[in-house]
Amino acid sequence: MRGRPFVGVCMLLVTSAALSSETPRTVIGPNNIDLADGAAALLAGDAEEGVRLTLRGLNVAASERDRHAAWSNLCAGYLMLGKPDDALVYCNRAIDADTDNWRAFSNRAILHIQAARYEEARADIRRAEAINPRARKLGEVKRMLLDKTDPVVPSISVDDGRGNLSTDDLPTEDRQ
Repeated sequence: MRGRPFVGVCMLLVTSAALSSETPRTVIGPNNIDLADGAAALLAGDAEEGVRLTLRGLNVAASERDRHAAWSNLCAGYLMLGKPDDALVYCNRAIDADTDNWRAFSNRAILHIQAARYEEARADIRRAEAINPRARKLGEVKRMLLDKTDPVVPSISVDDGRGNLSTDDLPTEDRQ
C-alpha cells in the first residue's frame, strides 16, 4: 500500500464462523484500531492525540508492517509537536526498517532543514524523490529548503524619471 495517505491504517479481512452461529461473516476494519485512530488524528492535525494513540498501538503491534507504520507516523507526530529529537529517533527507526519509506525521508529532511543541516536535507529529499518522484509533499519540502538556502528577496524599483520615490509621493490610499 505504499503511496496511500493512511500509512498507519492497515486493513484486515477476518472470516470467522465464531461470529455467528448461522453462517460465517467477513468483517472488514483496521487490525490495530489505535494505529488507525492515531493516523487519523495526525492527518486531522491533532499531533498530541495522534502520538498518544500511535504509541499505544505500537505497544500491541502484531506485525512488522504495523511497527514500520507506527514509527513513520511517530516521526511525523513528534515533528508536528516540535520535538525534533524524538522525531529523529522514529524517523531513523522507520528508515532503518524500510529503506523505501519516502515519507520518513521527507520528514527527516524537514528535521534537517530546521536544524540548518541543509546537505543532509538535500540527501534525504533526493532519496525520497528516487522512491516516489511524483509525491507532492516532496515539492513542499524542497521549497522549505530553498526558502532557507536561497531565499527570494523582493526587489522593487520604480523609475519615474524623477529619482527616488518616497511614500509622500504616493496617493494617500497606497501609503503604509
